[in-house]
Amino acid sequence: MKRERFGSRLGFLLVSAGCAIGIGNVWRFPYVTGENGGGVFVLFYLLFLLIMGAPVLTMELAVGRAGRSSAIKAYKKLEPKGSKWHLHGIFCMLGCYLLMMYYTTVSGWMVSYFYKFLTGTFEGMKEEEVGNVFGSLLANPGEMTFWMAVTVIVGFLVVSFGLKNGLERITKVMMSALLVLIVVLAIHSFTLPGAGKGLTFYLVPDFDRAVEQGLGNVIMAAMNQSFFTLSLGIAAMEIFGSYMSKENTLGGEALRICGLDTLVAIASGLIIFPACFSFGIEPNDGPALIFNTLPNVFVNMAGGRIWGTLFFLFMTFASFSTVIAVFENLLANCIDNFNWSRKKAVVINAVIVLVASIPCVLGYNIWSDLKLIGGRDVLDSEDFIVSNLLLPLGSLIYLLFCVSKWGWGFSNYIEEANTGKGLKIPNSNILKCYFKYVLPVLILIILIQGLI
Repeated sequence: MKRERFGSRLGFLLVSAGCAIGIGNVWRFPYVTGENGGGVFVLFYLLFLLIMGAPVLTMELAVGRAGRSSAIKAYKKLEPKGSKWHLHGIFCMLGCYLLMMYYTTVSGWMVSYFYKFLTGTFEGMKEEEVGNVFGSLLANPGEMTFWMAVTVIVGFLVVSFGLKNGLERITKVMMSALLVLIVVLAIHSFTLPGAGKGLTFYLVPDFDRAVEQGLGNVIMAAMNQSFFTLSLGIAAMEIFGSYMSKENTLGGEALRICGLDTLVAIASGLIIFPACFSFGIEPNDGPALIFNTLPNVFVNMAGGRIWGTLFFLFMTFASFSTVIAVFENLLANCIDNFNWSRKKAVVINAVIVLVASIPCVLGYNIWSDLKLIGGRDVLDSEDFIVSNLLLPLGSLIYLLFCVSKWGWGFSNYIEEANTGKGLKIPNSNILKCYFKYVLPVLILIILIQGLI
């Protein structure tokens, strides 16, 4: 069966960037930036994105494009005879399932809040009442299951139409709308009273704040953020390499994906910080910022219902673009490895993901006493396995496969990466040494730190 291809280069870039752009970009990046010295953190983040994230991204894309298949078969095609690199493909597939076991729930939270703002649920609420809405959502397994199921069913419906007519077509619309929403929301935030203070805190380099946090901690935070932002290591990107044309080099495409991902991350802070500072609210970490702090800001803002609706539509697009991209990976694995039709793969995977996502939903209510890895709840335990183990370990395997003589080999990787028009990766001994000896150590540091 002939392999599907993207209809356009723009489609590939938007789908790949959509996979990378996730909820972490929006609720984690601004907070971590502000906490770690604003512009100081951003400079280190961009540096590590360039020297760590982009190179590993080219490797994952190279394996996909050269192998023209999902991870297991691509490894089998490229690995030396008798070697077992393809076993990593099985862990990639399991990693994608595990990611969707909790990501669909969080994406459902976004859809729920979009609906709540759209229908005026928050109108007239006091500060304490707004804060209680999220707690009520978590305590209600029926409501959480409903929004999770909406995300899963709509997501698989989109990818059921195929690569071009489903994933690519819908992602183009969503990503275009997401970029327009970012501009509209950021411009509105700039017009709020006191917005300048928020922007100064966010983007102006503050070395005093960075030193107070510990320069080593700032560097590690930047390294972590630049690495995890691209969701490398579980073949989420590899699959889009398998659908790529050979017209453009992978170095240039990787930088474009990184650029789009960074644009959304930085722009999120341009929306959030001016709004928080304008209303005298210190931005907090994680879900509290999105579901407690910002709704209060919108409630007290002129036209808050409209701005809240637009913000959570933006959040819905950011999360849903990742959901459908990973769903496509799950389908491709089943089509490639089991020779299933797309329709059969959609039905079976939809049932698997729906059922597998229920423990995460119940972990906030019926199973709230259940503590798993290191005392974490269900969602945090699932996220720990994916983020702290599978992503860095998987990235290390992709890296070693592409640069070692026991794997695909550096010369084969460079040849594939530099095929086409655009930015070429230098085939130099210095770069080869960096890829073979320095980059693995940097990824190992992230892996060890995450496990500790």
